[in-house]
Amino acid sequence: MSTHATETTFRIRMAEPDDAETLVQLILELADYERLRQEARPNPEALRAHLHPEASPRCEALLAEDSATGEVVGFALFFANYSTFLTRWGIHLEDIYVRPAYRGRGIGFALLKRVAEIAVARGAQRLEWQVLDWNEPALRFYHRLGARPMRQWITMRLSGEALERLGRREEAP
Repeated sequence: MSTHATETTFRIRMAEPDDAETLVQLILELADYERLRQEARPNPEALRAHLHPEASPRCEALLAEDSATGEVVGFALFFANYSTFLTRWGIHLEDIYVRPAYRGRGIGFALLKRVAEIAVARGAQRLEWQVLDWNEPALRFYHRLGARPMRQWITMRLSGEALERLGRREEAP
């Protein structure tokens, strides 16, 4: 694939378990960008296990590489989700990231397009993701692609002690 802004070319490939350390570095860069580094604790060995084709549950990732140097310049990490209303599988795009020096060259688009191609090939009815409300460049990009915010839905999260407490609870509150 050739990028729009420069003569730099890149290729998109599926990540393999041995790419875990590279992905962890990109995840930490993403956490810095999202101002969430204090929450990021990626574990390369866990990621290596989760990327294995036989893992269950499993995540998958795409890597964007500079064709000239082989440097990994971006990634998209995704996994299967399920719609009870449609009784169909979908894909949840957990993260997509392109290193700052490579932005504006079509790499983010190529990563998202490849995830969409995978979704279509697998018969998915939905491709969903979240975006931080302050990330205007990403919001504009997603709107141009035809994505629409689902403002009626609020993401809820149980984690840490609250998750442990509920997981051990025997009675309703």
